[in-house]
Amino acid sequence: MKYVVVLCDGMADYPVPALGGKTPMMCADKPHIDALAKKAEVGLVRTVAPGMKPGSDVANMSVLGFDPTKYYTGRSPLEAASIGVDLKDTDVTLRTNLVTLSDEENYEDKTMVDYCAGDISTEEAAEIMRDVQAHFGNSEFSFYPGVSYRHCLVWANGTTDLGDMTPPHDISGRVVGEYLSKSENAKKLVQMMKDSYAFLKDHPVNKKRVSEGKRPANSIWLWGEGKKPMLPSFYDTFGLKGAIVSAVDLLKGIGKCAKMETPQVEGATGYIDTNFEGKAEAAVNALKNGCDFAYIHLEAPDECGHRNEPENKVKAIEMIDSRVLPIVLQGLEEIGEDYKVMILPDHPTPIVTQTHASDPVPYLIYHKNAEQQGVDTINEETAKATGVFIDHGPDIMKHFLEV
Repeated sequence: MKYVVVLCDGMADYPVPALGGKTPMMCADKPHIDALAKKAEVGLVRTVAPGMKPGSDVANMSVLGFDPTKYYTGRSPLEAASIGVDLKDTDVTLRTNLVTLSDEENYEDKTMVDYCAGDISTEEAAEIMRDVQAHFGNSEFSFYPGVSYRHCLVWANGTTDLGDMTPPHDISGRVVGEYLSKSENAKKLVQMMKDSYAFLKDHPVNKKRVSEGKRPANSIWLWGEGKKPMLPSFYDTFGLKGAIVSAVDLLKGIGKCAKMETPQVEGATGYIDTNFEGKAEAAVNALKNGCDFAYIHLEAPDECGHRNEPENKVKAIEMIDSRVLPIVLQGLEEIGEDYKVMILPDHPTPIVTQTHASDPVPYLIYHKNAEQQGVDTINEETAKATGVFIDHGPDIMKHFLEV
């Protein structure tokens, strides 16, 4: 038996006025996904436990069968694991976004113009982060470059008691002052964010970006604090050799911590310009080369939700359907074994709020040799109408493997 999860990050949504009161899942032309839904178990699953923040970290851990209430130690440590940072038990890590802030004189009066600095390239970001490390790095603070706008700070002998370090994608278009932590423990970190604006606003990379009409990466933004993760092995937990295919360090970090393969895919960006085919092919190759389980993480719907791009979110779902599903299904047929496919988002990323939500999400589980009566098209409403509901998110992996 081969198992594939197609994780469409942030795909679920609320009704969108710009889409005539429909959700992107309702609007998207997704014949391959819907063909599976007709012969699959379809329902809702609560991937975010009550009281936990609806991040991709918590939600993807749940889908993978790891209970975040037991294993979650913060987002950034998982990203650090992907980057290859060897954390000590006394280290604290923080996600370091490169962001675009407006140009008011006082930092507190600036607006979060763009949480991803115009989707800055990994190459440009690496140059900036090299200089950030040279300027701010010391025996206490060390910066490590990641992918695009997503980077990592390691704080030696730090603390996670930092008050509210707000994710920048939660405050798009808002003045940042009230979202800066007031905790005494965070004082150094907040000051470093403020100082970074003065350091970065005239950085050569940013001068070039501005001259090209692009948004500058004129500040760092610190959040997602945590300590060294202690995830169990996926193989030891489920008896399957697994692989995670993703463009983002968070998912690669989860994979590495769970001792899964994490193949590198050239051109994988985490947005709608990603190499969809390359990710699908990497998953199929993993299955053909000894893996039993492949988890394909596709970030594009989530990014479109954060950016208030309803048409692009519809397009992202359609691209997953037309450019990922055919390769995966053909590859599974070529392998010649029985197989199961599960398709779902990790959490909703509603266009109307531009941030994550905790609502249960629709899922389908298709089993080639045990087809069943499903729904004509899968979306938030048709999944709810089935009456099938998994309340404890981490149970869905065991259910998928055993159903």
